[in-house]
Amino acid sequence: MSNETGGPDPSTPFDAVLVVSFGGPEGPDDVIPFLENVTKGRNIPADRLAVVGEHYQHFGGVSPINQQSRDLIAALEPALQAAGHDLVVYWGNRNWDPMLVDTVQQMADDGVRRAVAFVTTAYSSNSGCRQYLDDIETARSEVGDSAPEIVKIRPFFNHPGFIEPMARNVEAALESLGERRPNARLVYTAHSIPIAMADGCDLVEQLNEVADLVTERLSTATEWDLVYQSRSGPPQVPWLEPDIGDHIDALADNGVDTVVVAPIGFISDHMEVIWDLDTEAANRAEALGIRFVRAATVGTDSQFIDAIVELLDEYVRGTTPRALGSLPARSMLCAQDCCRLEPQPSRPV
Repeated sequence: MSNETGGPDPSTPFDAVLVVSFGGPEGPDDVIPFLENVTKGRNIPADRLAVVGEHYQHFGGVSPINQQSRDLIAALEPALQAAGHDLVVYWGNRNWDPMLVDTVQQMADDGVRRAVAFVTTAYSSNSGCRQYLDDIETARSEVGDSAPEIVKIRPFFNHPGFIEPMARNVEAALESLGERRPNARLVYTAHSIPIAMADGCDLVEQLNEVADLVTERLSTATEWDLVYQSRSGPPQVPWLEPDIGDHIDALADNGVDTVVVAPIGFISDHMEVIWDLDTEAANRAEALGIRFVRAATVGTDSQFIDAIVELLDEYVRGTTPRALGSLPARSMLCAQDCCRLEPQPSRPV
């Protein structure tokens, strides 16, 4: 097993885990610099960044994602120890402190030779997998010859430790409706991406698989839809649809008065969940007289933390990958050209 761009001898044992996340601002002054990092090279106007920045300012300029990474690491470290691993856990972000390149430099300074990267996205896509692979390699290049080899775990959308906690969360959301449960429409959501990006990966197929796997674990049969959220592109560039807001309108037109939204595209309640769903979508539903309940993400559920340990074990100990449903557990190493996206015109956030 070796990294796409080489590295230490594959016989070298793993000695660290690297948690890689998107990152987010942790105060009002961080918001615009963070968004500038996210949109670097895309020529986004400053006034557009200010509009998006207001979403963060609504929460005091703090995205919950960094604290969620800290919470995940705090749960993961003892789980690794309990499984008999002597692995140091590091954390690096793509877009905000701690920046990935700084973390890789620290790993090199600490003498780390070989690490497994757990990336906080479950699916295959350019934005959800390939960009993380590329950023890891960019960070290693900047650090130079002393940089450790870093191998990213496979997409884990169909791991039972992801599916089963999500199913419990959806069941709890439905159960909270009481006598209204039979009327509820179950709506699964994921971050939309350009259709050109979707055509180059298996994201839609994977999301439908997850929706099926979660639904079949519910205590009663429930109709469901798969929709998308958090679109950020101009109207002339087609993205995956329907949008959650438009879908809520359509449900209202069809007489649906109760909706449970399950954000299967995310592992934690970060900004796209607490703003796009808990704020915008919930307000839209309320205006239409629809009861809106949102299922929790898996977060630091103990079964999900154990699943992360299992995923790491596929590399560290060579254990057999576990997967539910009809789609295979993907190869432990992504192909060099997987989920590549041809250059597209600049688009706003």
